[in-house]
Amino acid sequence: MGLLPQITSPRDLRRLTTAQVCELADELRTFLVREVSRTGGHLGPNLGVVELTLAIHRTFDSPRDAVVFDTGHQSYVHKLLTGRQDFSGLRKRGGLAGYPSREESVHDVVENSHASTSLSWAHGIAQGFALQGQGDRHVVAVIGDGALTGGMAWEALNNIAADADRRMVVVVNDNGRSYAPTIGGMAHHLATLRTTRGYERFLEWGKATLARGGAPGRMAYDTLHGMKKGLKDFVAPQGLFEDLGMKYIGPVDGHDVEALEHALGRAKAFGGPVIVHAMTRKGNGFSAAETDEADRFHAVGVIDPDTGQSLAPSGAAPTWTKVFAEEMVEVGRRRADVVGITAAMLIPVGLHRFAAEHPDRVIDVGIAEQHATTAAAGLAFTGLHPVVAVYSTFLNRAFDQVLLDVALHRAGVTFVLDRAGITGDDGPSHHGIWDMSLLAPVPGLRLAAPRDAATLREELAEALDVDDAPTVLRFSKGAAPESVPALERLGGPHGVDVLARTGTPGERTERGQRDVLVVAVGAFAPLALEVAERLAAHGISATVVDPRWVLPVSPLVVDLARHHRLVLTVEDGVRTGGVGSCTAQALADAGVDVPTSAVGVPVRFWEHGSRAQVLAAAGLTAQDIARGVAERVSGLADGSTGPSGSVGRVDPGAPLAERG
Repeated sequence: MGLLPQITSPRDLRRLTTAQVCELADELRTFLVREVSRTGGHLGPNLGVVELTLAIHRTFDSPRDAVVFDTGHQSYVHKLLTGRQDFSGLRKRGGLAGYPSREESVHDVVENSHASTSLSWAHGIAQGFALQGQGDRHVVAVIGDGALTGGMAWEALNNIAADADRRMVVVVNDNGRSYAPTIGGMAHHLATLRTTRGYERFLEWGKATLARGGAPGRMAYDTLHGMKKGLKDFVAPQGLFEDLGMKYIGPVDGHDVEALEHALGRAKAFGGPVIVHAMTRKGNGFSAAETDEADRFHAVGVIDPDTGQSLAPSGAAPTWTKVFAEEMVEVGRRRADVVGITAAMLIPVGLHRFAAEHPDRVIDVGIAEQHATTAAAGLAFTGLHPVVAVYSTFLNRAFDQVLLDVALHRAGVTFVLDRAGITGDDGPSHHGIWDMSLLAPVPGLRLAAPRDAATLREELAEALDVDDAPTVLRFSKGAAPESVPALERLGGPHGVDVLARTGTPGERTERGQRDVLVVAVGAFAPLALEVAERLAAHGISATVVDPRWVLPVSPLVVDLARHHRLVLTVEDGVRTGGVGSCTAQALADAGVDVPTSAVGVPVRFWEHGSRAQVLAAAGLTAQDIARGVAERVSGLADGSTGPSGSVGRVDPGAPLAERG
């Protein structure tokens, strides 16, 4: 029996010898490679923080001391050390979340997987402890060098540095290979001096003593202080942090448990905010990850635990991201004015191929979506057309910039939102279900939702032709569906596609009038077609359309609504404020007295699970939707249904306003 099964809480770690801790580190790596290879997940980041997490939990007393992980994808080791060692259901419904989760453990503080937030959380927690007379409790924030590119982190540091008595330790997990580790007696000695209160008192005494010597004394102090700072800056890159007023320890070898525990112990004893700079290697201990030039196995699917080779079946359909990536290469060849912007996600959003051909036309701003958006407005001002490619959920952070920097200035900027809608295994913070509701009120903004690879290419070209307003393309995670052909296009090249006409208008309807107009949004086009087929089997006729540009609502959709008894919108975003709400408003504004039903995601935070499982839980299946529509149409016949509502299975946990 190994050591890992004996660890049920962090306190169990403190009885281990250093040799046993090193043995446990090896067990943890073996466990991670074996288990994550079976389920998929964030492998590389967790292999890189094994010793760091061990040292943190041996030095601090979680949960009395709060440990906050920025982004949280490097929390698997933390989960293992806090009693969660069944990884068989990792990121699957009913299994462990891929990020920290308060429902799983009292040791998990922050479960939001958006980056650059940990320092603000830590600052607030430390202040809360102090205000409640618990100033002896520590707060540890683990933040990567990548997350430090986010402006929110620096806003927090500005405040943290001003609270000299707060017991905060900021651990910078530096795996970016920006610096070579500084080791040896000098670095260790300087680290000890910088975190000793006596050293600070000596400096204050020296300053006061020399100041009494008049101008020569002050000059001597300035010279000595400059020499001290210059020497430290030469040995280690702490100057920036110390200029803010924070003490700095490091760089420390992030895979040396003894060195880490010594550094963390000094930081803990200091009694004020301290930076501990740990140099780690992403993917450490797994050769396949260490030699992966792309991202050190940041996130993997099911792989061979020995070779690291993917075990996914070959011949799979191309993903939405791949289609976009290939089309951007073609766009770049045709148009010299198109530039790409990414927020530290070059490969995940598919801009890497464009960058390979046009390296001077891609800008990576780091984890800074707000900056990316406003910089795009600046690029548009010069006559270029920026394409800002981000995950849908990450654009939430830049709404103000979309509204007031891009839209207000009528900037021709195209936003490409990957992983829109229900994404599945990454859980609540990664579901891209808010973008349409957030962007609907932005004046002049136009939003397209491609239904397949062909329409993605087509709508991207149309978006890039708009130079006086923001445009948005949104698509799902995973494989793009097979081609969904249109019967016809209404309203010219940029019009509305009719995908199907099913059933025969009933005798009770006006001549030529059908029962239901089904408005399909993007990736839900196949679902809408299946709903129409089910309705036809029950004698309910339908017209299925893809507006292509779903916001603002096309006048063509309004005109089509006049010839139907019910308008049904089917969208993979939250119902509140989404396409369904906007369609109902557009009909009302046009005086079209046709009831509407909005099918979308109920407003709540949806847990992790497969996309199909989450959609089923939300009532977004063809069977559920068709049943609800049939009931609604039946109600129209006897006059029992009002002018608008929602269909699909009712979410029992939703507020009354969401129950339709």
